Amino acid sequence: MPTVLITGASRGIGLEFARQYAADSWRVIATCRTPDKAAALRALRPAAEVLALDVADLARVSALGRELAGETIDVLIANAGIYIARGMTPDAIDAAPWLESFSVNTIGPLACAGAFLAPVARSRERKMIALGSAAGSLTRLRYGGTYVYRSSKAALHAVWRAFAFDHPEIIAVLLSPSRVRTDMNPTATLSVEDSVAGMRRVIAGLTQQDSGLFFRHDGEPAPW
Repeated sequence: MPTVLITGASRGIGLEFARQYAADSWRVIATCRTPDKAAALRALRPAAEVLALDVADLARVSALGRELAGETIDVLIANAGIYIARGMTPDAIDAAPWLESFSVNTIGPLACAGAFLAPVARSRERKMIALGSAAGSLTRLRYGGTYVYRSSKAALHAVWRAFAFDHPEIIAVLLSPSRVRTDMNPTATLSVEDSVAGMRRVIAGLTQQDSGLFFRHDGEPAPW
């Protein structure tokens, strides 16, 4: 039975990943900051094991890495992310939410990659996936604003691609879920079910030649 570890699995895209993998008889290790408040995720038990993890808490990330050091994890999905300070402008910058966003959206995924490297490297699939975003694409940039979220995702793209170069034993790929209808984007037209199903198809077909690349949920290359 293959194993997937998903961060930020209490709602939205992370929860749907947990649901779909559990339905396909994968062993699911699902993490979130407060499992006691994640009723929908807890309802997936025993198909999903639910563990507490705040990816911005680097000590906890390292501790969970040690706890799972003897496991075999086929796919890591670094999904946890936040979208805050949406209206921040250059004339009213507040560093605190910016630093929080980088802690969760950029540093946290890379810390997870390091913490779970050995369990993933010994697996059959050897895949590490980070949820990137079109908002972090420089070549696709067509409008202003959203400085905090945009910059944290652009930084994630850079560090994940660098990680892929540093660890050729892993298939490290960025995926854009596209504009999905979730709490973060309630007006989007793409359902979370269809986005996750598409990303799962992409993940299933990844090969070593794809490591370091960035794809949309439908498998098309995403612009950097």
